[in-house]
Amino acid sequence: MSATLTAPGPRTDEHRLRIGPIELDVPVVLAPMAGITNTAFRRLCREYGAGLYVSEMITSRALVERTPASLRLIKHHESETPRSIQLYGVDPRTVSEAVRFLVDEDLADHIDLNFGCPVPKVTRKGGGSALPWKSDLFRAIVEGAVNAAGAIPLTVKMRKGIDADHLTYLDAAKAAEQAGVAAIALHGRTAGEFYSGQADWSSIAALKEAVTSVPILGNGDIWSAADAIRMVRETGCDGVVVGRGCLGRPWLFGDLVAAFRAEAGELSRDEAEAATAKPPLGFVMDAMRRHTVLLVDFFDDDEDRACRDIRKHVAWYFKGYGVGGDTRRALAAVESLAQMDEIFATMDASMPYPGEGAEGQRGRAGSPKRVALPDGWLNSRTSDGVDFAEMAEAERIGAGVDGG
Repeated sequence: MSATLTAPGPRTDEHRLRIGPIELDVPVVLAPMAGITNTAFRRLCREYGAGLYVSEMITSRALVERTPASLRLIKHHESETPRSIQLYGVDPRTVSEAVRFLVDEDLADHIDLNFGCPVPKVTRKGGGSALPWKSDLFRAIVEGAVNAAGAIPLTVKMRKGIDADHLTYLDAAKAAEQAGVAAIALHGRTAGEFYSGQADWSSIAALKEAVTSVPILGNGDIWSAADAIRMVRETGCDGVVVGRGCLGRPWLFGDLVAAFRAEAGELSRDEAEAATAKPPLGFVMDAMRRHTVLLVDFFDDDEDRACRDIRKHVAWYFKGYGVGGDTRRALAAVESLAQMDEIFATMDASMPYPGEGAEGQRGRAGSPKRVALPDGWLNSRTSDGVDFAEMAEAERIGAGVDGG
């Protein structure tokens, strides 16, 4: 089996990423993904590689109200540094209060704001990727959050816009730059595209050309380390945000370390290729079991809950491998670590890496769709006449994955 690199060595400045006072040896960020990027998954990814590992998204209102679920989600393991939290909100005051709480309680080293969620239950309330259309509201949220964050670097993640006729990313990014954000991440799709088709990397290049004072991070269709290097070369972006590409493949972060070290001239291409994981089935089983153990810890030693959570990862872990349907179904219903071990004992740990079958897209792509919006939302770029009480429901609903 090819080995993965567990930590980067000394680096040149060319591929370092600076987000405020935070300096990353590898310009890689784990995208926030709802129900995925909890402490357990972040710790697992960190064991294989390096970068900035962001929490799953937390609604500002839930944090201000100190709900048990939100307090659990912002908790970091002592091994996690820097600590990164993503917030979502539609009300400038609530978002600022949530940021201030994180700062005052010393709970984060980096805070990101989500303006990329395309989920209909959120956009129909004016939240997520719909919100930057109201340019005054977007600016008020970002400016308030930056001020509340103080010395803690605050960043934003967004999509291109609502649809091809209602693009917002250039205006929103310039407003965010003026507000004092430390970096801007762009998913190269509109809300209407959801996760379908191909991400538009040319929009990332356009943003990099338009905004020069802060790092620009590219997101969308990074399924391998080679994709990440290609994005940086083609767009000039300062770093990459990796979402669905690491589902069931946390060792991708080790591949990324090797690829960026090779790009910086610290490894030869042959050395980087040798360090790229091509795991046999036993390696994958070990990763899934380790993931489950970390989930047990995250859920306060609740093994049953941990096993329920790991079930959704089964298809991703074994993508492309010749694992029979009965075995997959058994793992997708696993109830304990002991039962998982019993199932693993029936599998061929020496089964080689399947190559192309394990590569490429992971997670659901969906299809283009008309974006659900509040009545009259597109009539004006300002928030005059907006029903803020109705918008606030978006915070109570919560949002979904935007981990392109």
